[in-house]
Amino acid sequence: MDCIFCKIINGDFNTEFVYENDYVAVFKDINPKAPVHLLVVPKVHVESLNELEDKNLLGELLYAVKETTKKIGLKSYKTLINTGKEAGQEVFHLHVHILGGEAALPTV
Repeated sequence: MDCIFCKIINGDFNTEFVYENDYVAVFKDINPKAPVHLLVVPKVHVESLNELEDKNLLGELLYAVKETTKKIGLKSYKTLINTGKEAGQEVFHLHVHILGGEAALPTV
């Protein structure tokens, strides 16, 4: 598979994980849009939220958001899931963006 997130999860790039458990890995976005910009990525390949069938995995993704922000001391943040090309999804492996810091907080 030629998925960049699968390669990151498999250790191909020696990416440092901010948080990790059996189901997800969290790492810094290489093109941050906020002072804190992390990606929460399932360890199994799921193209987008539309293809996610495992509701337990959805819970693991959100739990990882909570645990990661707690670990790094981030009390206010946004989460974002782009689903589909038209919505801005660039990497077709489901992921949750965590955006924090002053630049991330204006409402949409």
